[in-house]
Amino acid sequence: MFKWDVVHGGKAPPRGSSVGPLERLSWGRTVGLGAQHVVAMFGATFVFPVVMGLDPNLAIMFSGVCTIVFLLIVQNRVPSYLGTSAAFVAAVAAIREQGGDSADVTGAILVGGLVLALIGVVIHIGGARIIHKVLPPAVTGAVIMLIGFNLAPVVGGTYWNQDQWVALATATFMVLAAVLLPGFWSRIAVFLALVFGYVVSWLADLTFGEITSVSPERNGEEVSHPRVSWDAVQEADWIGLPSGTLADGVPVIHAPSFSLTFVLLVLPGVIALVAENTGHVKAVAEMTGENLDPYMGRAIGADGIATALASAFGGSPTTTYAENIGVMGTTRVYSTAAYYAAALVAILLGLCPKFGAIVNAVPGGVLGGITVVLYGMIGLVGAKIWVENRVDFGDPVNLIGLAAGLIAGIGGVSLSFTEHFELGGIALGTILVIAYFHLVNRRGQKSISDDEEARTS
Repeated sequence: MFKWDVVHGGKAPPRGSSVGPLERLSWGRTVGLGAQHVVAMFGATFVFPVVMGLDPNLAIMFSGVCTIVFLLIVQNRVPSYLGTSAAFVAAVAAIREQGGDSADVTGAILVGGLVLALIGVVIHIGGARIIHKVLPPAVTGAVIMLIGFNLAPVVGGTYWNQDQWVALATATFMVLAAVLLPGFWSRIAVFLALVFGYVVSWLADLTFGEITSVSPERNGEEVSHPRVSWDAVQEADWIGLPSGTLADGVPVIHAPSFSLTFVLLVLPGVIALVAENTGHVKAVAEMTGENLDPYMGRAIGADGIATALASAFGGSPTTTYAENIGVMGTTRVYSTAAYYAAALVAILLGLCPKFGAIVNAVPGGVLGGITVVLYGMIGLVGAKIWVENRVDFGDPVNLIGLAAGLIAGIGGVSLSFTEHFELGGIALGTILVIAYFHLVNRRGQKSISDDEEARTS
């Protein structure tokens, strides 16, 4: 597993050539490529823990640890970096809205990770066809769409109104950067938007002084405060383990607690991760020209194990990252050695508390601008799945079978069973999407993946 063949004399591959998963360039170039992967995932990996109320330093440290765990489980055959997952962001918002704290959040996500690992085992034994039958593209797209669009109130109620003009400027910059910048720069649009928003906020403090706006730390009370405050940055150490307490008073490194109500809220995110991981493995297989189907179950299971491991210590959930697929596509270097290098760089960054304090100091308006784009993108990934798999909404199975679940999930509809237990939002929406679709799908509608598998056979 740990022997990589040196190709192209260790130098950058000629135009049109590539470096396979079990090959590498010189160690200097390999480490440089690894650092590039860290930059690519940096923005989203730090933003999502912040919006979930978890520690970004712990998140990036575990992103490195979990990347190594993933590579070991897939035997270095599937090049991937594991960054903070967005699949559970909506569920975390719902948990906190219902009074849950960070321990409840990580406990629910830990169970979600174990469920994902179990699904990976099932796929490894029985093949991906099992998942395609239960979660065809019509259902998967609907679940991911309701997860993304369910986050819209979080943007409006928590971040955007902290500094609407900075939020607007940051969102505009991110849209332009992601679409108009060339190659690698467009892949790190979140990171660039983070830097841009920081600078704009700092200039606004110098020009206009403090801002009076709502403060989530003070239960929505309007207070005067600087947009950028680095008091915590000055107090933070340069080297050390992530420590301290989160905004809700829970220690940064903490044991999770478990609640069935909260666990049910995160399970729809597992469906999104199954779809995300399946797409990741297929994309990597297409780029490398290798058959990675035998490793599909391993990849999904590894993602689940990594998420459970991180959550057990209070860290953020992890998943394979589309940003890093973009880096591979640009460089044509698929060497898993580069991902080990990236993981070590991330672990070192995670051991710098001052670095994490800088991220924790990101102004609320900046987060408002970034999340308004990111959350919309999550929702539209569901539509992308529909389009790519040619889901026919002229068919009432798709049109009517998915309709009720989407509205229930996005609109926050709920069902109360007892005084202490209810299903609502994403959890109820997902159940209705799956149940109603299969209830009316009398013809046993096949997924596109099934048809392709049949043709290949």
